[in-house]
Amino acid sequence: MTEPTGGTTPNGNTTVSGEVVEKIAAAAARSVPGVADLGGDVSRFFNSVLDKVGLDTVGDASRGVSAEVKDGTVTVNVVVVLAAGTVVAEVTSAVQLKVTEAVQSYGLRVLSVNVNVDDIAIS
Repeated sequence: MTEPTGGTTPNGNTTVSGEVVEKIAAAAARSVPGVADLGGDVSRFFNSVLDKVGLDTVGDASRGVSAEVKDGTVTVNVVVVLAAGTVVAEVTSAVQLKVTEAVQSYGLRVLSVNVNVDDIAIS
């Protein structure tokens, strides 16, 4: 989570927080075929514990994604779990493209989208 950013208009200032960018990026990454889940081992473990105690939506919105927002530019880091049988380079490229498009549609300039493949989901 970083400093909010945005722009100045004749009617005032607009800011977009890192948390908002993380939610946008997480939704975009989850929509890519071949992405089975987001987040590293620890975050997925805690999420499964939360699921078991009835808090199944806590932390899901941006899990596995961090964003640094500064002066209208964004750097996004995404941790993914790939579905078995997928081609790593194809899925990670698709995640980078989808996240970039989603964040840019909100008027922010994406400097980079870094994808870390943490695990593979074997059915």
